[in-house]
Amino acid sequence: MPGTLAEQMAYLTKGAVDVVRGSELRAKLEQAAGKERPLVVKVGFDPTAPDLHLGHTVLIRKMKHFQDLGHTVVFLIGDFTGLIGDPTGRSKARPPLTRDEIDQNADTYRAQVFKLLDPDRTVVEFNSRWLGALRSEDWIRLAASYNVAQMLERRHFRQRYDRGQPIAIHEFLYPLTQAFDSVHLAADVELGGTDQLFNLNVGRDVMPSFDLPPQVVMTVPLLVGLDGAEKMSKSAGNYVGITEPPNEMFGKLMSISDALMWSWYELLTDLPMVEIERLRARVGAGDLHPKQAKQDLGRRIVADFHSDDAAVLAEREFERRFTGGALPSELEERAVVVRPAGARLSAVMVEVGFAGSNSAATRLIDQGSVRVDGERIVDRGARFPPDAGPFVLQVGKRRVVRVIPRPAGREPVEVKK
Repeated sequence: MPGTLAEQMAYLTKGAVDVVRGSELRAKLEQAAGKERPLVVKVGFDPTAPDLHLGHTVLIRKMKHFQDLGHTVVFLIGDFTGLIGDPTGRSKARPPLTRDEIDQNADTYRAQVFKLLDPDRTVVEFNSRWLGALRSEDWIRLAASYNVAQMLERRHFRQRYDRGQPIAIHEFLYPLTQAFDSVHLAADVELGGTDQLFNLNVGRDVMPSFDLPPQVVMTVPLLVGLDGAEKMSKSAGNYVGITEPPNEMFGKLMSISDALMWSWYELLTDLPMVEIERLRARVGAGDLHPKQAKQDLGRRIVADFHSDDAAVLAEREFERRFTGGALPSELEERAVVVRPAGARLSAVMVEVGFAGSNSAATRLIDQGSVRVDGERIVDRGARFPPDAGPFVLQVGKRRVVRVIPRPAGREPVEVKK
């Protein structure tokens, strides 16, 4: 772990976009060391997206970095602010969540973040505990700590105001309630994504009104997805889910470009920047093959969310399949219905999830990406007879299943998951 103050600053700010302000963070670290008092590091999550991917873990890893240095990390579940709805990036107010949705998503979040964070050293809070207890005069005092002109400095509010689009009063309450979270927790540092910079800075501005020093604000970037172009998201299909099986996760990690690999090293590992730059220099000098560097990255990430043994096995399976050209050691099986007239290959591809439509499946066949029992299929009209037996369907290198045909009307056979 980093020892000197300079090493701690480098470790904590690695990969950060905004640090408001670095001098204050340094001073807080010095003060915490002198008084042997850990910093209070707050991170808020509105429980609206319970299935996390690697893009979400950039922020969670930064929480881990503070935790590694002995500071107190508060994982704050915004069950109260979730009822308001965060207006960030929206052209209109975001619909509030129900209580049941919030509770269900919060439970899922808690289970997933502890893949990186130490549960015994993480404070989990729900902000309804104090926000729900505020009296009318408390809300008035909070609202008096900020003004409308300051709120309209927020780009999304200003754009909607200039276009004549409505802005509900409760939307102004969102950044104020987030700021009051910092007041209640007496936060030294608040972390968030770059899209949260305005909300985080409201906390800085409001805290002195409650006789507290302003918190340091730190933001982390959005992670570029597997395609190397767009931010990682499930809607774009360029994501790696943190609950995906080790083999699937490792295979996806090996598909990223050599250029993107270094950004992922910075944002998705605990390696200090000096070590990452040393690796990059070795690759540039030809002393280390890019594929080996990428496999090392893959092992690190899989180990974080599964185990060291699982990471090693996933790497071996990848080598066996993609270097040796072998099929996976365990094939998932899918049952599909074959009508009396038979089944088109394109329809089977759609049914097992390898294509979104018949036309998309046909394009894959035209591209030569489809194999049945190892044989490349070039006939876009290929069909299977009603009495067809099990066969291995492969699209590209990574998507492969054993298809179990069954006649229409017959009970499905039991398949392996």
